[in-house]
Amino acid sequence: MEFVIKISQFLLSLSLLIILHELGHFIPAKAFKTRVEKFYLFFDVKFSLFKKKIGDTVYGIGWLPLGGYVKISGMIDESMDTEQMAQEPQPWEFRSKPTWQRLIIMLGGVTVNFLLAIFIYIGMSYFYGDRFLPNENIKDGLLIENTVANKAGLLTGDKVIAVDGEKIENYSEISEKVLFGKEITIERDGQQSTITFPEDFLSQLIDSKEKGFIKLREPFIIVEVPDSSFNKLSGIKEGDIIVGLNDHRGKYADEIKLGLEKFKGQNVSATVIRDEQETTFPLQISDDGKLGLVYAAASTANTLEALGYYKYDTKKYGFFESFPVGLKKTGDKISSYITQFKAIFTPSTGAYKGVGGFKAIYDIFPSFWSWQVFWSITAFLSIMLGVINLLPIPALDGGHVMFLLYEMISGRKPGDKFMEYAQMVGFIILMALILFANGNDIYKAIFG
Repeated sequence: MEFVIKISQFLLSLSLLIILHELGHFIPAKAFKTRVEKFYLFFDVKFSLFKKKIGDTVYGIGWLPLGGYVKISGMIDESMDTEQMAQEPQPWEFRSKPTWQRLIIMLGGVTVNFLLAIFIYIGMSYFYGDRFLPNENIKDGLLIENTVANKAGLLTGDKVIAVDGEKIENYSEISEKVLFGKEITIERDGQQSTITFPEDFLSQLIDSKEKGFIKLREPFIIVEVPDSSFNKLSGIKEGDIIVGLNDHRGKYADEIKLGLEKFKGQNVSATVIRDEQETTFPLQISDDGKLGLVYAAASTANTLEALGYYKYDTKKYGFFESFPVGLKKTGDKISSYITQFKAIFTPSTGAYKGVGGFKAIYDIFPSFWSWQVFWSITAFLSIMLGVINLLPIPALDGGHVMFLLYEMISGRKPGDKFMEYAQMVGFIILMALILFANGNDIYKAIFG
């Protein structure tokens, strides 16, 4: 069932983004009286799952879900229809239109991508508001159980104050900013200091294959006492919070785990909070430092707030207030994705090792259905699609825009033969990038 939910969200989001992106090309093409021969969701290599011709346009669904396309008459694109290009230009063809009209047609797709993200973020701001954890409310620092991060200088209990001189306001900003930052200002034991990360920090993280990076410190909450547990008859039960083992006290799970190491192979007196009262139970710790109990590894924000560990803030926005908020969120996400993109194309960072394909995108979606999460992911993917399509690769919109701008500035139009070769080179580059990204997915699945 989890697979069905995840794949449904993945396909729905992908289909929506492709259709709207291609509509961004289709609508101005029609407005400028340019013939659109095909409008396809997914690629129709050899055959289509569905197709129907309405007017001059064939609308269809292909079987290969790697994207979609509109085929515009008189345009050198991935169809490589050189036969049509060898004939005399016709008034309804793309190549016969003024440069400014062709530029608008080519920019239509990415424009829709960015507008869609703005629309989604405005809607989410209005309907859901923002619930966030202010960085200043993290009183006892963060959980950093990662050997690479520890080696770089970050330890559990550290508070991340700023990254590259920019103050951190919310917990949600920390991981990403630290990943792509150079100088991290921390507070440890009341003293502030600055840590300089190595340039290949991200590469080291990827190579380590360790799960998790920076997390919130959480209580040691018992969520299950298995029938097979050697502590089954101890009296401890679901919902209990362990805060002490003998004389070792700890508010957080990472502190309790230190106690488990300290007393492994022994019988201990465990201090437990139940119904807001402290009580004790005799527990046995195995030789490898285990209790035979299942504890919460990721508590919800509601649970953490109810237990008094963290205080979250909530902001609600009126209809008109949500517009500038949505615009700012879109701008922040675009800036964030460009930062990630720069890192990927800087070999020394090793960020390219983390590039993923369709499997990576599929994994972003949760195994439960949440419209709020779905729209948030879709908005980010729309931004990602827009930025990628602006790359100056001939097979992408950005490549066509690059040649159109050259034509507008120089007054000379690139020859059809040159455009054919450029399109072929661009297509090879694009296929290489797709193969690399999806190859990374396969490698991680086998060796990760």
